[in-house]
Amino acid sequence: MVKLRLKRCGRKQRVIYRIVAIDVRSRREGRDLRKVGFYDPIKNQTYSNVHAILYFLEKGAQPTGTVHDISKKAEVFKELRINQTKFNK
Repeated sequence: MVKLRLKRCGRKQRVIYRIVAIDVRSRREGRDLRKVGFYDPIKNQTYSNVHAILYFLEKGAQPTGTVHDISKKAEVFKELRINQTKFNK
């Protein structure tokens, strides 16, 4: 099973997180399938590759709570609903 979760990067006291698609059995710093964005909690900046996130969500990937909240602010789930309604018609 694949999850969308945060991977810690940066240095001491200056953390930056990558949003990655990763296998559930992998550890936090383990090998990821694909990098789909990043989150800087200090500057409160977020960059996300919406197409990659939508691809993994459509394939059944589960976002963690924090990634879900970040994606919700970026309105990724709004685009997911729009895409689903296009294909269901």
